[in-house]
Amino acid sequence: MNLGHYLRHHDEPSLERFLIQLDWLERKAVTRTDGGVVWPNNFDCLQGSTLFTAPWVSAVDHGFILSAVVRGFRMTRRESLFKLLRNSSRVFELGVQEGGVRVPVERGVLYTELPGGPEPGILDGFITSLLGLYDLAIETGDPKVSQLFNDGIQGLAWQLPYWNYADKWSWYGSRAYLCPPSYHNLNRLLLGTLGRLSGEISLTQLAEHWDPQRLSSLWRAEIYVGFLITKNACRIRHRTWRHSSKEVQSAAARKRQQSYDPAV
Repeated sequence: MNLGHYLRHHDEPSLERFLIQLDWLERKAVTRTDGGVVWPNNFDCLQGSTLFTAPWVSAVDHGFILSAVVRGFRMTRRESLFKLLRNSSRVFELGVQEGGVRVPVERGVLYTELPGGPEPGILDGFITSLLGLYDLAIETGDPKVSQLFNDGIQGLAWQLPYWNYADKWSWYGSRAYLCPPSYHNLNRLLLGTLGRLSGEISLTQLAEHWDPQRLSSLWRAEIYVGFLITKNACRIRHRTWRHSSKEVQSAAARKRQQSYDPAV
């Protein structure tokens, strides 16, 4: 966002903020024993019925970060940033059980925002990770990264009907509920952008079908009612009003204890 402000308006304070954030990303990068570079989430988190205990990795985080670091390298030409980029695709090669974000499907793969959560997962997080891989492939010229991107495009095209509601709207997560308008438009714009970059016609076609301007008043009413029903059903199913930070921390502590206890 700060880089965008600078490029559009030549706003020097925004550029300074972007460079500060870039330095922070460089400091927070973690090199794992397999040589892969990751940016782990060092907090516990409960999403639906799935508990994530620190540290855990996410495809959406890595997608955003790769896109930012690629642009930072283009501006600064710092070799330390390029070194991070060269080793940052490993997390997309590893399955969830191996500490990665890769989920094989019948055709291609998915890269999951919430490893271990319900599949196929969250659409915008998956697309964001693919955009990061695209930037990485363009900058490094690494055919291995290009293959990771192509594998993900194939998986997205194969799984896309799961996120599609009647060629009119998009689902949040693994059909947890119909998206609110702002979230749906995010999905639509990301999908159209990725379709143009990849040349995958099914992505651009569905993005066009998802344009709210195409909806009749009756369809708008149906989607609104459907959102209210599915969203509140999701809240009731997961009892989200009970998810206080204290309860999440207690659940995470119990999960860690179980993982360390040889009797469990």
